[in-house]
Amino acid sequence: MTVALPILVLLLTACGPTGPTTSPGIADTPAPTSMPSPVATESGVSVVIPADQTETGWGTIWDSVPAGFPRYPGSTTADDATAAPVSDVYAIPAGDPAQIAGVLQALMETATYSTEGLSGPLEDGSYVLDSVGDGGCRIQTTIAPQGGLTLVTVLYGADCPAA
Repeated sequence: MTVALPILVLLLTACGPTGPTTSPGIADTPAPTSMPSPVATESGVSVVIPADQTETGWGTIWDSVPAGFPRYPGSTTADDATAAPVSDVYAIPAGDPAQIAGVLQALMETATYSTEGLSGPLEDGSYVLDSVGDGGCRIQTTIAPQGGLTLVTVLYGADCPAA
């Protein structure tokens, strides 16, 4: 028993909170900067939304779109253009919203997203392109004239492949 006690203490010390946290040669994984938060659904059931997704009136969206996601040629990022949660937002100098909507519809279909609907022009001159992909993936793209620019906002649904 006298020999076993020092070995037990050594093992507990090495495995406890003051012992090593990673194996040699394995990089530490940074802790997430924000924690998922519970959100109540219409049925009253609380669900947890991952930290890189946001709940909107349209549904849960990714906070960004994946690299290579279809985008109108010549557009520029406009992250400060809206306070509303979106997956992507960019501006196009001038342009006809109907023509831009048509180009975006073709780009989405080339990227294997089917068109569920294209609405417009709405009262404000905007168009809304609803697209779907595999596995329940839904995407809503709004094309809205804003003075001398056309603003495009994308809601990339949580059922779509990770961004």
